[in-house]
Amino acid sequence: MEELTGLNTKWASTLMSQHLLAAADRYALDRLRLLCEANLCEDVAINTVATTLALAEQHHCFQPKAVCLKFVAVPENLRAVMQTEGFDYLRQSCPTVLTELLEYVARVNEHSVIASRHGNEAILDGSDINGRRVKQRL
Repeated sequence: MEELTGLNTKWASTLMSQHLLAAADRYALDRLRLLCEANLCEDVAINTVATTLALAEQHHCFQPKAVCLKFVAVPENLRAVMQTEGFDYLRQSCPTVLTELLEYVARVNEHSVIASRHGNEAILDGSDINGRRVKQRL
């Protein structure tokens, strides 16, 4: 892949998966779509996460969207992502995702304050630190 594109393999693989996902969605190729979604969830990086998030929103891909939101919600990642061209594309093409991102970051921050008070480390997506699904107590 690197020889063909001149790009490192991880970035080229993500770029290829993004394009294939759009085609798979357009032509209802469900298996290819699932493979592309899985690949996009594995290869999340600063320089591709914003475009992947926009693509996930446009093609109704919930798992890659959740993975991208979780990745971008980390303060260091958010600062870096906001400097990319992909973030400009995200802001122009999917402004509602920015609202979701802000809400997600606010929940993460709120939850980390509560968790630090109680010493409980539960992740916002409904799982604990070991990846097990847990119900929230009200």
